[in-house]
Amino acid sequence: MYFDSVEAMDRAELEQLQVERLKKTIENAKKSPFYSERLADFNVNDIRTADDITKLPFTTKNDLRSQYPHGLLTKPLEDFVRMHASSGTTGTPTAIFYTQKDLDTWAELMARSMYACGCRKSDTLQNMSGYGLFTGGLGIHYGSERLGMITIPSGAGNTKRQIKLIRDHNVSVLHIIPSFALYFAQQVQEAGFKTEDMPWRIALIGAEPHTEEARAKIEEMMNIKAYNSYGLSEMNGPGVAFECIHQTGMHLWEDAYIAEIIDPKTGEHVAEGEIGELVMTTIRREGMPIIRYRTRDLTRFIPGQCECGRTHRRIDRITGRADDMMILKGVNIYPMQIEQCLMSMPEVGQNYLIELVREGVSDHMTVKVEIKEEFFVEDMRVLQGLQKKIAKTLCSEILLTPRVELCQHDSIPKTEGKAVRVIDTRDED
Repeated sequence: MYFDSVEAMDRAELEQLQVERLKKTIENAKKSPFYSERLADFNVNDIRTADDITKLPFTTKNDLRSQYPHGLLTKPLEDFVRMHASSGTTGTPTAIFYTQKDLDTWAELMARSMYACGCRKSDTLQNMSGYGLFTGGLGIHYGSERLGMITIPSGAGNTKRQIKLIRDHNVSVLHIIPSFALYFAQQVQEAGFKTEDMPWRIALIGAEPHTEEARAKIEEMMNIKAYNSYGLSEMNGPGVAFECIHQTGMHLWEDAYIAEIIDPKTGEHVAEGEIGELVMTTIRREGMPIIRYRTRDLTRFIPGQCECGRTHRRIDRITGRADDMMILKGVNIYPMQIEQCLMSMPEVGQNYLIELVREGVSDHMTVKVEIKEEFFVEDMRVLQGLQKKIAKTLCSEILLTPRVELCQHDSIPKTEGKAVRVIDTRDED
């Protein structure tokens, strides 16, 4: 029934374990340059219950950027074996470092997550996610191997090869982002295969917010059970919270994290069941602990206990962001990243507009850019060259190639007050 006994631990024992691990985490965090200053006067004996975590200050994304690259490390650099990173709004990335013990813990949590939704050693998993600095690919990969499944690191894209691998190797579990799952289902059918004849039975979906309706559509089109997951690189990556077979919310692994849900404006805890901003603290990471991290993700605790018997609290699917981050095809993008690229190019004027639309089952980004009058010439080859240059520059920063439309000076409508930089019609579509 469970991957390990901790999943059904008595709540009182689990909360006591959290207190013990939180105290150790605070003492360990003080070894880092950042927390040694921030927590210098904090006495761990003030922590008597998990609720006492509110006595500690928040940590923000800007804090992580300000400490790039090594300001949050509690050990010498030679004690670490891996680093993942994501770019930020100012061009300064956030870097997350892992010791071997941290990687082992992450793999264990990921294996526990997959087991909860029905994955077993007898399964074969095809990892259709990007690898590299993105945590999703390697997080799922090592968790799958920890569980004992045959793991095929197919990566993203190349639909024909994906189909052949699935059929040749009797793949029963897919790791796939929701938007690509819908596209992939269409491609399978267009290739002449019936989804009910494919060997898969489980899809692990995540990396981008999606609705219950989108999940139902994936399950219907692919004839598969799709399980929602939650993770973020600051907390290791995927495997922070995962649905079980009952699909009534995501179990958040409280032996590894302390979760809070706060009002984004006041910072105070919201009532049980109310939507607010998720705040996370690592309590099993030795190399780079992070305390009270404001994720900016909006969700709620689901009251009551799941019928599966797991005692760890459940969170609902992510309903949005408390900031302006966009998620497209599983990639986190900030408008300021795009602005930084555009404003660094001499041909670009002062105004631009980012449009996000859903066409069929795929999401697309169009960046409309005003070009200075001296560069808006009649020679189409010149304009096409500039269009490709802008698209390539943006791709190098946001890891996706958007559509680029060149606009004449003063042609993009302006608004009173703050400029409207993003128009997202995907929910309307």
